[in-house]
Amino acid sequence: MEPLQIAVLSVAVVLFVVYRQMMTRRTERRGILVFGGLMMLAGLAGGGVVGTRHPALGVLMLVLELAVAVGFGFLRAATVRVWRDKAGVTWSRGTGWTAAAWLASLASRIALLGAGYALGLAPAPTSVLLFVGLTIAVQSVAVSLRARTLPRVTVRPAESPLTS
Repeated sequence: MEPLQIAVLSVAVVLFVVYRQMMTRRTERRGILVFGGLMMLAGLAGGGVVGTRHPALGVLMLVLELAVAVGFGFLRAATVRVWRDKAGVTWSRGTGWTAAAWLASLASRIALLGAGYALGLAPAPTSVLLFVGLTIAVQSVAVSLRARTLPRVTVRPAESPLTS
């Protein structure tokens, strides 16, 4: 894939994911986790995640980028509203803070790319897929874990007027 195609695809994916996160959805869904994993695999399969000109600096930058991706995944997960309905099903919905955290996440990715280029690093364009896939997967797992810790709702049978 060409770098411009990868950039357009990445932006489209992020916009779609953000749009879906702003909707009320069940928390127990594996699709987004699989999707994040596939994006990470595509990013790794593209090769060149660590440049060959400055390998040590490239590895350091990659570790920093992955740490930032994980951090923003947890941050966004903390901004998602999670609740359990009367039937015991867990639901989630992104908030305005979730959207703001996505913007901050993307801005940090752009800043890291700029810093990498300033240091003489030229990561493969597919590295953005690794970053986005990881941050989506971390957020998905963190929201699911939060949902599992919610207290169970016990529904009491309605009292009959005859039992009073």
